[in-house]
Amino acid sequence: MLFMPLNFLLMWPLGLLSIALLGSGVYILYEWYEGELNSTLYLVIGLVLVLWSLAGHLPLLLLLRRPGVDEPKPTRNGTVQMLKRPDGSKIRVEFYGPAEGPVLILTHGWGPNSTIWYYVKKQLGEHFRLVVWDLPGLGKSSKPKNQDYSIEKYARDLEAVVALVKDRPVTLLGHSIGGMIVLTFCRLFPDQLGQQVAGLVLVDTTYTNPVKTAILSRFLRAVQQPLLKPLLYLTIGLWPLVWLMNWLNYLNGTLHLSMWLSGFRGTETRGQLNFSTLLSLHGSPAVLARGTLAMLDYEAMATLPKIQIPVLIIVGDSDIVTVPAASKRMSAELAEAELVILKQAGHMGLMEHNQRFSEIVGQFSASCSNPPHSY
Repeated sequence: MLFMPLNFLLMWPLGLLSIALLGSGVYILYEWYEGELNSTLYLVIGLVLVLWSLAGHLPLLLLLRRPGVDEPKPTRNGTVQMLKRPDGSKIRVEFYGPAEGPVLILTHGWGPNSTIWYYVKKQLGEHFRLVVWDLPGLGKSSKPKNQDYSIEKYARDLEAVVALVKDRPVTLLGHSIGGMIVLTFCRLFPDQLGQQVAGLVLVDTTYTNPVKTAILSRFLRAVQQPLLKPLLYLTIGLWPLVWLMNWLNYLNGTLHLSMWLSGFRGTETRGQLNFSTLLSLHGSPAVLARGTLAMLDYEAMATLPKIQIPVLIIVGDSDIVTVPAASKRMSAELAEAELVILKQAGHMGLMEHNQRFSEIVGQFSASCSNPPHSY
């Protein structure tokens, strides 16, 4: 599940349904064992409910998705540097590719971690100096002690990551909340644009509160205060229960269906779907809820016209988490923007169409390097 506002509304009913499904199966089997339900039919029903609750994702993946030639893996084989921050968090930064190559700094979305860049590291690592980092609270980066999960906090963390490559020109790439972090970086550190930061890549992201640029935005805006925010605070308070529900959703396959609906458009492989779904389970629900609350206060429209460096915008034509209209609006407001719409792609087009994605990013990033490099 991609942890944006829309998905939190689905998480609770799906989780409670999963608990009810498993509980019903166990109850029926217990009553059959005790002799209260003595028909074989009840035994079959109980077994089916329990088995589906614990292994329903297996037939779903086997029957509905094709195997891929190169399925993603959570590889971490780059050079590692730990970056200590004033708020007590420690950021894991990994470096891939030749030290002299054009520098591309990758900021992942909300829910997964830096292993989401499996294909980019493999396809661009030969020519580019890739810098990937886990957002504090996710992956192998520790949580901030002051519970600050604001977009501004992460933008300041990004500035510290940029400083690790000294004075070399860099291209900043952000996916989903990563793009929001990049735009907030531009607001907080405008002097870096055109100096060390040579270009931006904004992938399936938005310029405002994502509630306003998701599918069903009118409904989401109406329920933001009376329903969405209380559910987010409830998630923070009951995060162990939410974690249990999410794992049950994974085992019975409903989390895969949610990931497919919100992230893909049918051309993804079996491994891509399962890998993305598993990644969404690694983050603490409390952390994810706090970060989602921070997104509700995000606004970058006034920043866009002030960005005077090349910007590449990539969006899937079927993205329902940050709809293509948001990317078109950003493209119109930016001084020097190129908009690429991936066909038959959702919010996870970077994985579903990874070869095309890497080609586009590689060509743009090479053009932003100084002196220019061939790709």
